[in-house]
Amino acid sequence: MTSSTFRLAVIVNCYNYAEYVERAIGSVLAQRRDDCEVIVVDDGSTDASWEVIRQTGVRAFRIENGGQRRACIYGLDQTTAPFVLFLDADDELLPGALDAIIPHLQPEVAKVQFCLGRVDGGGQHLGSMVPHPELFCRVGDLRERVRRTGVYVSPPTSGNVFRRDLCELLRDADYDNAVDGIIILAAPFFGEIVSLPEELGLYRVHDRNLSGVGRGIDADIIRQHMQRFRNCIAHLNRVMPRDSKQQPVDIDTTYFYLEKKLILASVVGQVGRYRQLPKLLNVIIGDYFPPARKLILSGFHILIAILPFSLSRHLIEVRYRPEKRTGAALARALTGTNR
Repeated sequence: MTSSTFRLAVIVNCYNYAEYVERAIGSVLAQRRDDCEVIVVDDGSTDASWEVIRQTGVRAFRIENGGQRRACIYGLDQTTAPFVLFLDADDELLPGALDAIIPHLQPEVAKVQFCLGRVDGGGQHLGSMVPHPELFCRVGDLRERVRRTGVYVSPPTSGNVFRRDLCELLRDADYDNAVDGIIILAAPFFGEIVSLPEELGLYRVHDRNLSGVGRGIDADIIRQHMQRFRNCIAHLNRVMPRDSKQQPVDIDTTYFYLEKKLILASVVGQVGRYRQLPKLLNVIIGDYFPPARKLILSGFHILIAILPFSLSRHLIEVRYRPEKRTGAALARALTGTNR
């Protein structure tokens, strides 16, 4: 088979996931697609990951540790297919996933996204999917949603297939270590988003995710995500195709940033934090979610803005602590995108 016949490249990126990576690779090989190229990039693992990877017989590379984004760029340079799926080494594809995905890989499509079933470290199902399938049905104009909120409903890294030109944006994202930032945010501005409300993969929740499970909300982490978001929006505004409908995103009017400011103010005990409510509530009311959802979100933010700081912080912890959070997944959890 010549490289020109490949329609999709699956790049498995691995760092110290010896106990999971064989399952991830096996889940791709089991798809039995001749039009899919598969490679694995070991990002300088210090456990037995490389030995496990070599035993699978797949095309694999071991590089010096440089983080997820650099490992995925390295993998991108080893492939030729016009669409790319970055599969985390602790996640998996389900049987028939690529059969469902590949027919949608058309030139006008910037991204195909699909649901992932949540499993624990031992592979036991946790009874829910990310995102919830119903959220895919209320998409609206995703470009306008990004302008208003700074986010849209999207699965974690392993639930996305990106057109190759979109992946090229990663090369200039030196401010980020993850891959599910700029290319997810920019996708609606570069083409169509195809959302498949089917469970086509598994998203593993365990205590070795980058930001951990059960970690309390920390002011420094919130500040880091606010800065990451600011850098990402600046990047988006530089590369966004310009036409009469695609105007720059104003970060200071987005739901993501306004909510972070309110949460941070509550966590650090900032006096007068309630003054931030009008702008935030205006964005929530203008969102496309049903009235009941708007009411819940509005009520939550009003409470954390007016309650004593100890109670406010407790509410924030209760809402956000249970989720698996890695890279932009934490950003989605903090914004309630996958609610």
